[in-house]
Amino acid sequence: MNNARPILNRIQIDIIIKRLCFQLIENHDDFSNTVILGLQPRGIYLAKRIHKELNEQHADLSIPMGSLDTTFFRDDFRRRDSPIIANKTQIDFNVEGKRVILIDDVLYTGRTIRAGLDAMLAYGRPDLVELLVLVDRRYSRHLPIEAKYVGTTVDTVESERVEAKWDESDGVDELILKEQNKA
Repeated sequence: MNNARPILNRIQIDIIIKRLCFQLIENHDDFSNTVILGLQPRGIYLAKRIHKELNEQHADLSIPMGSLDTTFFRDDFRRRDSPIIANKTQIDFNVEGKRVILIDDVLYTGRTIRAGLDAMLAYGRPDLVELLVLVDRRYSRHLPIEAKYVGTTVDTVESERVEAKWDESDGVDELILKEQNKA
């Protein structure tokens, strides 16, 4: 049984990405001291789209972009039954003194973002970190973390899961809401 309910489709996601980029341009001006970090595994897809759209809107921009794995910085990584497979961190720049735009697809409990902040400090201490997410599940926070740039907000109950699907990994761009599997 397919219990997935669509929230956003490809066209809506594209519109949200454009809007988020306009907000970034308004707040960052020339981006000369700004870097973009996408959180692995799924935030990197949104980060690449944001980076591409910013470059299309302003061809003269040169914003460094990287991907950051949080696997071994999570507070629950030793509690899993199956072996952990880390993703790749790829940062070829220093974040020391930079304005960092940290990007993830879904903001849920805030624990992945906290792990991302810890992992990022290995590459320097930024002046500012701003969080950008496609979707904020606002009533599910375990930590006091809030995104500055939010594509959409979805109110859910504990048994529901918000899932961002990306063309690069899933063959489709969509945001869906579905019931969690009871184990």
